[in-house]
Amino acid sequence: MNLGKTLFAQLMDFLPWKTFHRIVDRCDGDHYVKSMTCADQFRVMAFAQLTYRESLRDIEVCLSAQAAKLYHMGFRQEIKRSTLADANESRDWRIHAEFAQCLIVQARKLYAGDSFGIELENTAYALDSTTIDLCLSLFPWALFRTTKSAVKMHTLLDLRGNIPSFIHISDGKLGDVNVLDILVLEPGAIYVMDRGYLDFARLYVLHQAQAFFVTRSKSNTRLRRVYSAAVDRSTGILCDQTVALTGVTSHRDYPEHLRRIRYKDPKTGKTLVFLTNNFVLPTATICALYKNRWQVELFFKWIKQHLRIKKFYGNSENAVKSQIWIAVSVYVLVAIVKKRLNLDASLYTLLQILSVTLFEKMPLQQAFPGSDYKMADGVPCNQLNLFAL
Repeated sequence: MNLGKTLFAQLMDFLPWKTFHRIVDRCDGDHYVKSMTCADQFRVMAFAQLTYRESLRDIEVCLSAQAAKLYHMGFRQEIKRSTLADANESRDWRIHAEFAQCLIVQARKLYAGDSFGIELENTAYALDSTTIDLCLSLFPWALFRTTKSAVKMHTLLDLRGNIPSFIHISDGKLGDVNVLDILVLEPGAIYVMDRGYLDFARLYVLHQAQAFFVTRSKSNTRLRRVYSAAVDRSTGILCDQTVALTGVTSHRDYPEHLRRIRYKDPKTGKTLVFLTNNFVLPTATICALYKNRWQVELFFKWIKQHLRIKKFYGNSENAVKSQIWIAVSVYVLVAIVKKRLNLDASLYTLLQILSVTLFEKMPLQQAFPGSDYKMADGVPCNQLNLFAL
């Protein structure tokens, strides 16, 4: 029985295509394009991400094996690897970057009410970066060291729903702390960072924007205790102090007081020293916030394992950035589908199921385990009723 659209086509229906076409028109992305429009490129690259294709030839062979179903998946013509390679080289990656940001806005609204284990009215973000190693001979434009190339993916992760709210892709030489210069700071938000972002001049800019930060102190940070608050040392909190910077440069860069919390992890025995400009939250909450910073590390690990951002289908800067942004779009799209369909399965489970069922024709909800979806009576199909009166 033909139920109509394939699972891939149903998945693509969750995308705001009117927004995508407006972006393409504004960037003149389809100017003089006779085949493989930006929308076609996005669909093919999204298919490659969802089915874990390894190369352009792999994509071509897989789709040609299902040539009879291409129309029902939204492809207007047979996909050739040379055409896809040209599209990855020439279609501006900024189109896919802007579209991914639109999807991120949608996803963050859906996950705004979720809890991440800490009761907070503020929005909490984790900021970090990951390095994607590249071959120097194939990617000379991304020079990182004398013997290899790399790109960095700087990510600001919303801890509610683990949705990236900001992504910046740079060459491997850009220092992590420089990303603070291009962040659009949100008043009242809490930014959780490791000590690689400890730059007091930049942190003071963040403080003046009425935002909060939680980071770790370095061993050579010069501080003077101003006041000590009472703590319960049985909880692992060793001290909760108000401090002032005493270094000549650091005091000039950050002239106001900071809060220093010393915490000893009861499991590992490791002592951590946190610095923050938030004097209101309980000490346990500050420590828990920094612990949740690990979610951004898990996000990097997840997308590297389950999406194609370590092996690339093209060698140019445009092709690499296009692939990364489309991979981010696929991640956010699956998160949107999970929320809108109220699915209990994890993103990993959803991706694994989609990878082997994209050509199937069934209701999308029916494809996932644990779904109580039942097909409604009177679903239109091509099969006639033999016993109709």
